[in-house]
Amino acid sequence: MNADWLNVPAASLNDAARRAAEERQGQLTKPPGALGRLESVAIRLAAMQGSSQPRIDRVRISVFAADHGVAAEGVSAFPQSVTVEMVRNFARGGAAISVLARELGATLEVMNLGTVNDPGPLDGVLQQRLGPGTANFTIDSAMSEEQLVRALHIGRHSAERARLADGQLYIGGEMGIGNTTSAAALACALLEAPAESLAGPGTGLDVAGVGRKAEVIRRALARHNGSLADPLEALRRLGGFEIAALTGSYIACAQMGLPVLVDGFIATVAALAAVRRRPDAGEWFFYSHASAEPGHARMLAALEAHPLLDLGMRLGEGSGAAVTVPLLRLACALHNGMATFAEAGVSGKS
Repeated sequence: MNADWLNVPAASLNDAARRAAEERQGQLTKPPGALGRLESVAIRLAAMQGSSQPRIDRVRISVFAADHGVAAEGVSAFPQSVTVEMVRNFARGGAAISVLARELGATLEVMNLGTVNDPGPLDGVLQQRLGPGTANFTIDSAMSEEQLVRALHIGRHSAERARLADGQLYIGGEMGIGNTTSAAALACALLEAPAESLAGPGTGLDVAGVGRKAEVIRRALARHNGSLADPLEALRRLGGFEIAALTGSYIACAQMGLPVLVDGFIATVAALAAVRRRPDAGEWFFYSHASAEPGHARMLAALEAHPLLDLGMRLGEGSGAAVTVPLLRLACALHNGMATFAEAGVSGKS
């Protein structure tokens, strides 16, 4: 198994569909620009879908779960056993993303990439274990090269399933105790930023806990110093199975021309890794919301990204992205359903 597929360029946006959508926006019964970013969202979706009248009816949500060896450093307010307990909660349909997927009529798939405790077969959960979580990256690389490649492939295959099902929007979610530490460490490596600028409370750490997390990240960056210039190597050394799978899924979506709605802090770190490896992939990404995790603003700035919502969310699971789906659907409905000046018999701008 190799990762040569990462070299395939992203699909091209459809300029003809973009121009047609822009022309339609100019004819709708409203002052130009009066619907703000709802207009640009519809136009971007038109270019992505190759249709002057885009739709977001079929949404695919993939949640990747895995444990992190760095949890041994006391970087989370919750015990590591919560990861597998939440996998069971996903299977029962009791998690936030489960509720949101039902309300949206979205297809939800959950993948266990490697929890410390093996839950065994669960209805609705794909068991794709790469090991009992990653290694503690303050001591060793988080993943082997084989584990990294396999995690990227798992993400790719998730995107392929979404495309084969004629999905119109892809959302990637994650679950894993300790993964805000992993994401922050990876972000520090990708941005060459100090640990304290990206370490945050995660699941609810107090000030002392955030300081401890920053110190753990500093030790990890020192341990792997000199080996973090390549984004995939940084991902291997500091990332998690679920972060690598998200990265692979985002790149594959861009290659296949499937729009991506990126969730919060951890998903945005995966998006940054994807863009650093495949710069043209970013054309296919929307950023759903501004996470309450402090480091998220810095990530968005690095990507020149503008989130659609700011609700103070920091749950993960793809929940912030799912909450944003109705906004995208409304943008399409307004674009497709409003009358033009000519149709309505309304005088246009003189």
